[in-house]
Amino acid sequence: MDAAGAVTQAVTRFVAGVPATADGVCVGLSGGPDSLALLAATVRAGLDVRALVVDHGLQETSRSVAAEAAVAARGLGADAEVLTVVVDGVGGLEAAARDARYRALDDARTGRPVLLAHTADDQAETVLLGLARGSGARSLAGMREWNAPWGRPLLGIRRSQTMAACADLGLRPHHDPHNRDPRFTRVRVRAEVLPLLDDVLHGGVVEALGRTAAALRADNDALDDYAADAYDLFADGTGLETPTLSGMPAAVRTRVVRRWLIAIGATEPTHRVISAVDDLVTDRTRGQVAIGGDPSARRVVERCGERLTVRLVER
Repeated sequence: MDAAGAVTQAVTRFVAGVPATADGVCVGLSGGPDSLALLAATVRAGLDVRALVVDHGLQETSRSVAAEAAVAARGLGADAEVLTVVVDGVGGLEAAARDARYRALDDARTGRPVLLAHTADDQAETVLLGLARGSGARSLAGMREWNAPWGRPLLGIRRSQTMAACADLGLRPHHDPHNRDPRFTRVRVRAEVLPLLDDVLHGGVVEALGRTAAALRADNDALDDYAADAYDLFADGTGLETPTLSGMPAAVRTRVVRRWLIAIGATEPTHRVISAVDDLVTDRTRGQVAIGGDPSARRVVERCGERLTVRLVER
């Protein structure tokens, strides 16, 4: 099977398993080879497709690149819309651009799922970065193929295949210079670390990291289900009961703590915060843990007898 056929087959298989795609999809289109191959394959799979092209405004040519991507989408038989965003916020340029992009896609999708062109190579980079940074199993499990409203049909497709698919179909993708800029950590992992690992381990690293992610996702799903049942027994919007919870395996207990922290207003609690609150569950001598807040007040988790509670402390 040629590369274009392999990419189309991946999209067709994905669509067959996700009923939400029946009335059409959006495709996040950058104009690069991955997203252009995805768009072409999605049209070839017979879906009603609307391309959403995000112009981040980070390069002088970004407007023309976005316009050309929209033209290419229409030439393939899709509708197209250019979304202009302002990239700002904390966490560095990559994180700010990603946040702006996802907000724009979510606002523009009009109830449709959005297909994203992450490949097996992207998955491997994500797992490797999570491992190097000491992230937990949730991060090492990588990206899900379907995490509504986001779909990633190409997680089993290599980047070389999307480039070949564009060549097969006579498409001329844009090559973003940011994807070759060594200032970005992910670029160096892509250009230096993964090739070195492939050389040392005699190939197969991308596929192996993908298998690792899949195995961890299965384990995580089972533990999350176990933790959801425990949460229903020991937690509510005001408190967390500690006696039985404290004797549970740490992998379950910390998941219950995380769910509770989110329920009481902590936004994406960090490993440090989750661990500190978990210490309150298992250690009667601990006092309190600050879990965030705003300029006027901070949230504090306290242990009161056999129960954890949260209160606001004015600054």
